[in-house]
Amino acid sequence: MITNRPDCGGVGAINYATGVKSMTRKLKLLVACSSVSVAMLCSAPAFAGGTAPGTDILNTVSVNYQVGTVAQTAVTASDTFKVDRKIIFSLVEAATTGTTTVNPGQTGQVARFQLTNTSNDTLDFNLAPIQQATATNAAHGGQDGFDLTAFSFFVDSNGNGTYEPGTDTATVVDNLGLDQSRFIFVVGNVPLTATNGQIAGVQLSATALESAGGAITAVNDSTANGANTVETIFADTVKTGIGGASAARDGIDVATDSFTVSAAALSVFKSSRVISDGVSASAFKSIPGAVVEYCISVANAPSAATATNISISDLVPTNMTYVPASVRINGTVSSPGAGQTCAAGTAVTDSSADADGGSFGSPANTVAGSLTNITGGNSSALIFRATIN
Repeated sequence: MITNRPDCGGVGAINYATGVKSMTRKLKLLVACSSVSVAMLCSAPAFAGGTAPGTDILNTVSVNYQVGTVAQTAVTASDTFKVDRKIIFSLVEAATTGTTTVNPGQTGQVARFQLTNTSNDTLDFNLAPIQQATATNAAHGGQDGFDLTAFSFFVDSNGNGTYEPGTDTATVVDNLGLDQSRFIFVVGNVPLTATNGQIAGVQLSATALESAGGAITAVNDSTANGANTVETIFADTVKTGIGGASAARDGIDVATDSFTVSAAALSVFKSSRVISDGVSASAFKSIPGAVVEYCISVANAPSAATATNISISDLVPTNMTYVPASVRINGTVSSPGAGQTCAAGTAVTDSSADADGGSFGSPANTVAGSLTNITGGNSSALIFRATIN
């Protein structure tokens, strides 16, 4: 009878008992090396990346037998091969995912990416960010419409996941170990000319390098596996779509993100109407002595970001005289534009020393006023009067 059991020392024991017919019976032994080592049945927990390259995998089998009733010296055989190196890693937009909302003129805006090494070896990585071409599809919908300025990138130096200028200064990922991750920050400034809803798409690529920084030489499927040599293969899969595109088994991964502008979209209109001329009972004319009411309206486009700290300054024409205490702020506007009508509003004093949001005379002959915040789809107005000289 033959028995075969795994042994946690890495040895399989086989007992062979002869029949009773002859003590000279010949023994024929066939020892086959399995692709799965018996020792692996009792292996210790490992990294997700697997066993380190260059590790010797030893599998030893021992055959025990008898001739007649006499136990004979055990026969053993061994097989050894070296573990090869598997290069695989991932580069993704770091959580939380989604476009980064920015405002025109903001500086140091950040998109975060995360690089994770799931290879069975420590690696360096070269990084290369680019700005997507205009009219190409962006990561979270829409198309690229502008570029960031002062475009740069940095590696998280302390692992806190937050970009810290002056602290995060490295531009290469150095010695990223098994199952370790690193954040990379793509940073840029938003031009003042960026408009509401515009998108800036960015892409980051990571290329695997040796831990000393050199290029990796990998083999392909036509290369024979040497039992006593360490071959390196790239195991990354193809990536397509707006999340980035890279070929299979090239040691490169890519990821994309986007910045979306949230901006106010203001339209300013100025209109006038003669409210009295000192002569006519109606249909007042623009004659000397007539009082003209001016309306300066500010309208914010639907779905635009809220406009804040709105300040208006209007120089009264030299052939007109300002009507004292006639400034009103936050007036209502119907149909902003050439045919607009303005009414109501809050009266303010002419002094620039108080905090009522309006004034006249500083600078000289200038009407000034502040409007409250205007949300998307709404409008407000500054109203004042002047007499024709």
